[in-house]
This record gives sequence, C-alpha cells and structure tokens, in this order.
Amino acid sequence: MLKEVEVVLVALSSPIQIGIYENSKLIKLIKSDEKSSEVLPTLYREMFNSYNVKTLFYANGPGSFMAIKISYIFLKSLSILKNIPLFATDAFYFNNNQPIKAIGKLFFVKISSEIKTLKLEMAPSMEFKLPDVLDYNEFSTTSTPAYNIGAVG
Repeated sequence: MLKEVEVVLVALSSPIQIGIYENSKLIKLIKSDEKSSEVLPTLYREMFNSYNVKTLFYANGPGSFMAIKISYIFLKSLSILKNIPLFATDAFYFNNNQPIKAIGKLFFVKISSEIKTLKLEMAPSMEFKLPDVLDYNEFSTTSTPAYNIGAVG
C-alpha cells in the first residue's frame, strides 16, 4: 500500500520546488531547474507511482505569469482527473514575506493582506523555501491564479 501524502508546488522561479508531506511534515524535497511545462508531467508521474497523493497545494502568485498559468492548469487538471482537492496560497508564504520581482524596478509586496507593487532601487535577495511543516490555515480552496497583472502592465 502506498504512503498517503500531500504535494506542494512552488514553480514561480528557478528552481521549481516540489515538497512531499506526510501528516503536514516535509519528507522529501524535489528541485529542478528545467522548465515547468517540460518537467512537471514527469515528476508528478513518478510521485503518483510512489505515493497516494491525497491533496495538492501550490503558490498561485504573484510572480511569473507563465509559471503561474502552467502550474494552475497542470494542477487543476490533475485535481479534476484524479478527484484530489487543490489548495493555494500566495507566494509570500514561501519566501518569508520578501518582495517578489514584477518588472524592471517594480516588486510585489504584501502589506497586511494586500498585495501591491512598489518601486525598489535595490533588488532584495529572495528565495522560495518550502516549510518543514505545512500550516493548512495559510491555504484556501480558492485556487485560481493571482496574476496581479495590473501592476506589470
């Protein structure tokens, strides 16, 4: 019998990170520098062969428009086809609430619960990191992408 797990995807920048969680605790971290459109099917096929995936989670933005779109379409399709719940949270959960690059000197920032853009002269260093323990309260069943396109237009 396969181990029941939850899978978290953060594909907003390179490397793509996939966390496999058992009872909310990270048990395996997978990183890839490949394009998400090329590597996600392979990685998820391997996961479904090794585990019983009971829940899907992902970072739904802000960040790369294309990365968000690919992640959402891929995971939403899996969710429907395999009848697995899909949850989402904003990317700030995975980067300790640091500014996220938008375009040029514009960065997405989260102030209270509102995501805005802010011009920053110095680009802060930022990386996404999967937590050791998932906080389910940070995720929503509203899994649609948060493109925040207006800020980059």
